[in-house]
Amino acid sequence: METYADLIECEDVLLFANAAITSTGQREFHSTAGDQRLSLDFLHRYIQGNYPDLYAATLALDINDHNAALIIANLLSGSEGDGGLIARRLDRMSPPRVYRLFQRLRGDGVNNRRTRALIRDWLAGRPDLAFDAVKYRTQLKSAVRHAHLRLPGELGDFLFAPFSRARYDTPLLEAWRRAHYDKSALYELPYTVAEGFAARHGISRAVFLERIAPQLTRLERLRLAESAQAGGLDTEADLAAMPLVRLASYVLSLRADVRTRRRAELAGALRAAAARAAGARAGTWGSVAAVLDDSFSSFGSPVKRRRPLAVALACHFLLEALAGDYRGLWLSLRTDPLQARPSGPTPLGQRVIDALERRPGLLVIVSDGWDNAPPGLAGEVLRVWRRKLDPAGEVGIVHVNPVYDAGQFDVRRLSPMVPTVGIRDAEDLPALVELARFAEGRAGLGELRAYLEDRAAGR
Repeated sequence: METYADLIECEDVLLFANAAITSTGQREFHSTAGDQRLSLDFLHRYIQGNYPDLYAATLALDINDHNAALIIANLLSGSEGDGGLIARRLDRMSPPRVYRLFQRLRGDGVNNRRTRALIRDWLAGRPDLAFDAVKYRTQLKSAVRHAHLRLPGELGDFLFAPFSRARYDTPLLEAWRRAHYDKSALYELPYTVAEGFAARHGISRAVFLERIAPQLTRLERLRLAESAQAGGLDTEADLAAMPLVRLASYVLSLRADVRTRRRAELAGALRAAAARAAGARAGTWGSVAAVLDDSFSSFGSPVKRRRPLAVALACHFLLEALAGDYRGLWLSLRTDPLQARPSGPTPLGQRVIDALERRPGLLVIVSDGWDNAPPGLAGEVLRVWRRKLDPAGEVGIVHVNPVYDAGQFDVRRLSPMVPTVGIRDAEDLPALVELARFAEGRAGLGELRAYLEDRAAGR
């Protein structure tokens, strides 16, 4: 039987999970970066101090890399945490994020044996340390010094005395050395490194992009696609291979006329990415309706431009792939998702009524929760629906929120009658719908602990 303390613990952990999924400590539409960081720091300290085992276990959830790095730094500063779980989480993080974490550990003076072993093992597992030495040279030097490591072969000389050798046997290291005086050598380097050499040699942007194209990664191709096309070049970006929210952000960054002209290409790429994310679950969710927030606040902030709207657009296409029968309702009443743009108030209540009219099997609301036209209508609609019209809960309702509310230490909720979970990447939506059952009270602390243990074990 669940005690009151168990219920409090379950709620606290879910509150922290929402924050760790959505907040990156950056400015949002309704709060500053300082507010975000202060609120997030308090939550980390509170959960680590009161539930140290569960704090470490949240690394197994789909939290963002910013919070994963904070958790790892806090765990390594103390004595908590499973080293295997930390190592597995590092493997899921982007290399720049991991190197920034190592730099933070060095700056904070965290240099215990466990930290040095973690850095050593992570570097030993890198597929091409010579590539890291060229692309992340300063960060790798810092990590090597901090962990007191001796690198094999030429890497030590390259990092700490790069011009002590007349030549390097490793092709990439030799290309870096030659690029200082030979323009042709820079095209053998990673894009971000080659870009600096191109500027040093006075090479025009058009010539540089045309010749460096074979070296571009998928994300670099997407990032440069529009600017390159403006110059008459094609980076051959594989849009369908991109993560859903990143692809949605790219689509929303295009002018309306460009979206119209490239409608077939963009919609096809979004549907292909959604089908890949849905996998074997495609078409298995039955009847699904979605209320999608494209109000003015979905702009986000200058540092997270259109991020909430991109999440809504990505969820729209993923839900379309998951559902057997799907209906997406935008607050603006637009019927073309590719023309979505942040505008107008947030009349969530009316659109929730529209979505519930057909009694779908599942209603997903994707919104930052600032219901203001009129204020509070959505919460009242959901209360009446749950208590009077559907007390048996035949229609599942989940609110997914891409924005952390610093003042509430949580994502903003529409109603206590429906579960609210934070979301960052649309690919996490199926797992978040599963997590919502804990927020709704249909599962208790014991099941939550078991769920976290299963995720930590990779099951």
